Amino acid sequence: MKLALFVGLGIVCAVYVGVLVSAVLRARRDGGDTRVAPSLFELALGFVTCFFDTLGIGSFAPTTAALKLRHLVPDEKIPGTLNVGHTLPTVAQAFIFIAVVAVDLKTLVLMIGAAVLGSWFGAGFVAGAPRRKIQIGMGFALLAAAALFLMKIYDLAPAGGEAQGLAGWKLWAGLGGNFVLGALMEVGVGLYAPCMILVSLLGMSPLSAFPIMMGSCAFLMPVGSVRFIRSQCYSLRTTLGLGLAGVPAVLIAAFLVKSLPLGALRWLVVVVVLYAALSMLRSAAVEAR
Repeated sequence: MKLALFVGLGIVCAVYVGVLVSAVLRARRDGGDTRVAPSLFELALGFVTCFFDTLGIGSFAPTTAALKLRHLVPDEKIPGTLNVGHTLPTVAQAFIFIAVVAVDLKTLVLMIGAAVLGSWFGAGFVAGAPRRKIQIGMGFALLAAAALFLMKIYDLAPAGGEAQGLAGWKLWAGLGGNFVLGALMEVGVGLYAPCMILVSLLGMSPLSAFPIMMGSCAFLMPVGSVRFIRSQCYSLRTTLGLGLAGVPAVLIAAFLVKSLPLGALRWLVVVVVLYAALSMLRSAAVEAR
């Protein structure tokens, strides 16, 4: 079943790459190379966020904060840019963690399926939503991300149990929770920390949560990304910067660095994310006026 999972992930990733390459070729034909070539800052942003994402910091909130502070991407295109840009690095993480971490395969496959289904509905909503609704959604998403970072800093997250899978009502609760988290991914709410809390509350080992978190994102992000690409609700240039620099960053973090003291970095991320959240909500208020 794990081999089938890898094959399925490869197929989904190939479809995503095909759609993205078509978008790149179309953009070069319509607007020239300057429209698609990422800047040095966008490449650096992809490398740094994906590097620390592999070590457990998360990539969506820091990337959102950077894009908002530098005014690189219009607010309504940030959710699509996050999902499309971080897809390939997340797929690389999924291959690594599914291969090396023990988890019940039935639970893993069903949880991934629930997240993908939620992602499909969420991407459809976000791709057609007006700018102000996206600003409000992302503002509250960033506030939630800051709260999750604070829970990590103060060790307030549930410790979890020893189980490597779910059954009975716990499995149904996990599927429902991952469906919601998959939909929220398309608004810009990172799935890693909420999914870790969800499976820990249901009694699973936090280590076994890693394949579920990364497998869910690796399957749902290409699915949602195809909808964002087709609706052109993303920034192609920033997407390429995140993806091209993100994959080598994942490999370096996973195989060479493996772990770092991240306490001070989490506090810095909290401050930056809170500023970006308030800025996003302020933009929504200005939009309303």
